[in-house]
Amino acid sequence: MQRIAVACVALIVLSLSPSTSQAEIRIGAAMKVITPDPLLPISGGVGIPNPVKEKRGELTARAMVFEQGDTSVAFVAIDVIGFPSVLGERVRQQVPRIPGDHILIGSTHTHSAPDCYAFPDGQGGHTGDLEWMDFVCNQAAKAINQAIDDLAPATLRIATGEAKGQIAFNYYAPDLYDRRMSVIQAIGGKGQTIATLVNYATHPEVLGNHAGILSPDCIGPLCEKIEQQVGGMAMFMNSAQGGMVTADNRNLDEPPRDPLRGYWNGSTTWDECLRIGHLMADEALRIVGDASPQNDPSLHVEAHSVSFPVEAPLMQAIIKGSPLGYHMNEDNSVTTQVNLVNLGNAQILTIPGEALPNIGFYLKRKMHGEHNLLFGLTNDAFGYILTKVDFNSFPRYDYISRTSLGEMTGEILIENSLTFIEGAPTPDKSN
Repeated sequence: MQRIAVACVALIVLSLSPSTSQAEIRIGAAMKVITPDPLLPISGGVGIPNPVKEKRGELTARAMVFEQGDTSVAFVAIDVIGFPSVLGERVRQQVPRIPGDHILIGSTHTHSAPDCYAFPDGQGGHTGDLEWMDFVCNQAAKAINQAIDDLAPATLRIATGEAKGQIAFNYYAPDLYDRRMSVIQAIGGKGQTIATLVNYATHPEVLGNHAGILSPDCIGPLCEKIEQQVGGMAMFMNSAQGGMVTADNRNLDEPPRDPLRGYWNGSTTWDECLRIGHLMADEALRIVGDASPQNDPSLHVEAHSVSFPVEAPLMQAIIKGSPLGYHMNEDNSVTTQVNLVNLGNAQILTIPGEALPNIGFYLKRKMHGEHNLLFGLTNDAFGYILTKVDFNSFPRYDYISRTSLGEMTGEILIENSLTFIEGAPTPDKSN
């Protein structure tokens, strides 16, 4: 009888053991270069791209894939100003081993890369290079497929903290931006770094599209320094950086050019890209440095469709006039994908454009993870996302209102996001 009792206790212990409660997580990462050869003009948004005379760093497509049992998800970061869903579908069609709606494709939002929207040029044509866009899609798909091939058992370290130093600010109101940086780091079985993902809100536009330099901007130096310091692959997913959270390249040791409004002249050099990118890398590694390993993190992935009315004439012209074949519904709305991912004790929500920081703060406050990440400009890039009370409220918001889908875009995003968050399982808690 005693032996039977001992055996029963052993079975109960095994049934409660985390190692038997869910499959191990496997992670892979890969990067492909997407720099055009020869170089192409670069785009900072709507309008005619500017010619370039040189490049600094390489434009890349970077992928990080997570797999646990039958669940898999890919995070993809592409060094362009925006990557619309019509191109995302071309990528997904080349990756049959992951459900298409589990492939989250975001742009770093560099203002020093060619146009991936094919904006109208005002003369009946467009500003994009369609052959290069196909190349970008193919390279992104290759990165994901290679990451799948390289999947291996891993542990996670996830951390969030304030990124300190002169990295970002809000050009419209300097102090109104999210200082929090979240970092997801995958560690292999031999202690080697597989990948480090940095999630932070900023416009990578130190150089801008007038410097004549094709570049990933400060994101290139960020990734390179992390890779040099800890190995593996680094990648950057932008956050709620709309209106106008940008790289802090202000020359603060000089008098402001407009003291009343607090506008400074900025440094638009490659050295400034290096300074900001390297500082971001240092802060990311500092923040994640003391994070406890998550040896048995759970993985949960949801994909939802959300429709937004297209009210702005400029956005209607872009969608209807593009040769990429955007789909617009009969009621003049567009439908896009929003993902919610639980990864260990983190929760991740995607945003299909550039949400203003107040929207980002609100959504993070309502999310249920110990670490709440927003992947902005992901699965689509529908311009700025404002709340109805911000829309067209100030002269400073004129441009971002014109390049938003409409007054209700932010309200629709918030309402749907809260529904998704409340309906999802609760992420892991720290032990």
